[in-house]
Amino acid sequence: MPDRASEAVSAQQGPTAQARGGGRADDDRPTVLFLCVHNAGRSQMALGFLTHLGGDGVIGWSGGREPAAEINPTVVAAMAERGIDISREHPKPWTDEVVRAADVVVTMGCGDACPFFPGKRYLDWQLDDPAGRTIDEVRPIRDEIERRVRELLAELNVPVKH
Repeated sequence: MPDRASEAVSAQQGPTAQARGGGRADDDRPTVLFLCVHNAGRSQMALGFLTHLGGDGVIGWSGGREPAAEINPTVVAAMAERGIDISREHPKPWTDEVVRAADVVVTMGCGDACPFFPGKRYLDWQLDDPAGRTIDEVRPIRDEIERRVRELLAELNVPVKH
């Protein structure tokens, strides 16, 4: 059964607090961490799809090496077109603690700057950066991220909600 107290901490203080909270011991849901440079575009879209499609069957986090001041508004608009509101999210840094707590780490354009810990499952998703692009240019990136998140959820045996 999911540890709701740990989830509440996560919602209020982010993945570092949840990683410290120890709620994983009796929680068999997979944890996926999406990492990119600014945590303002690709990783936020991936987290939005993971949460929307995976529901309570998966735990998702995101972070950036150099977090931006805000999420890219074009990315927010592109996700809203799919009925997913990420406007309340904010760019966050990653910590080694969070990376170690994740079951799957998905990197998106951070290259050698992304953390690596032996024994973790890593996926490197090569995706265009939506920064500075129009909504027409962001839509194909968004759609590719959705396809990959659906594929990942299937690999993790997490039923898709939508």
